[in-house]
Amino acid sequence: MNNFFYQIPTEIYFGKGQIKQLGAAIKKYGHNVLLIYGGGSIKRNGLYQSIQNILEQNAMEAVELSGVEPNPRIETVRKGVALCRQHNVDVILAAGGGSTIDCAKVISAGARYKGDAWDLVVNSNLITDAIPILTVLTLAATGSEMDRFAVISNMDTNDKVGAFSPLFYPRVSILDPEYTFTVPKNQTAAGVADIMSHIFEHYFHQVKGAYIQDRLSEGLLKTCIHYGPVAYDQPDNYEARANLMWASSLAIDGITWRGNEVPPSVHPMEHQLSAYYDITHGAGLAILTPHWMQYVLNDQAVGKFAEYGINVWEIDAKLNPYEIANQAIQKTADFFVSLNLPATLREVGIGDEYFQVMAEKASKGLENAFYPLTAKDISAIYNASL
Repeated sequence: MNNFFYQIPTEIYFGKGQIKQLGAAIKKYGHNVLLIYGGGSIKRNGLYQSIQNILEQNAMEAVELSGVEPNPRIETVRKGVALCRQHNVDVILAAGGGSTIDCAKVISAGARYKGDAWDLVVNSNLITDAIPILTVLTLAATGSEMDRFAVISNMDTNDKVGAFSPLFYPRVSILDPEYTFTVPKNQTAAGVADIMSHIFEHYFHQVKGAYIQDRLSEGLLKTCIHYGPVAYDQPDNYEARANLMWASSLAIDGITWRGNEVPPSVHPMEHQLSAYYDITHGAGLAILTPHWMQYVLNDQAVGKFAEYGINVWEIDAKLNPYEIANQAIQKTADFFVSLNLPATLREVGIGDEYFQVMAEKASKGLENAFYPLTAKDISAIYNASL
């Protein structure tokens, strides 16, 4: 196991009715609030009105930024920055899923930066200050409610870039599984794929002695496999939604990958799909993941894939390691299909016209991945995913 530093400064209020903590939590950081959300889901499920009541009861001023995109765009970030400056916002409240929270994070830093917010996305070293962020989560997927990452799209340049900073950790996150009851089936499925991908990105590593990280990862994967179909078929099943919500947070906060850190492989590849075609992130991950697994399976990697097959899918350990690995990869693909996620790029309207440029962009930094990937490798994975 490698040396590491681990700290999660976010305060979590998990469970039914925890929205009651919101007023006191906001007061710790300010009174002029920027409320950020996406579409109308928080109005349909009652969350918007609950927030309005809390703000009114605590005599807080609020300005709103709505319409955050599923792949949040830099133009929306710029609108939020302008609102923060115009209204002297001292606390940001993001109510929604990962896209809304990611947008809020870059707004929080952009409002304290003299230049353009896109500078902060392409160079995280420029982030030196940020407005405090609080979140109310409505979708289990990205884990943005408890991490330091944010991903923003620039559709003018077909770039989808991840920024990171300790200042991006939300100060407080309210996680009430009941707010995910109204999430559509396709978004529930895509969220499960995203959670699993976050785990895969660090579970597949070459670090010796990271036993506890691997066992934690396997437990989270089994949680997704068990509860994903339940939440899909029974949207108001509290137990399923609660377990997926907590799995989402734990999958990326560092508990599974501090001490065995390795550059992610599939996320950079999928970011290019979203940047060029604006597809659902989790759907893209579901398409690419089994093909990446098959591509990187070799004598050096087979032991890890067999470990995955035995411990997660409970495949017979007496079988040949390659047979176990191939069965595990097929079970992964079949699981995503069982949630009606797409299995090929053509199903989501993607051809091979941009593969070369996408592969070049995605390959940056992957020379130290679990299986080092070049642009040629990534292009081959894209083609296999057609």
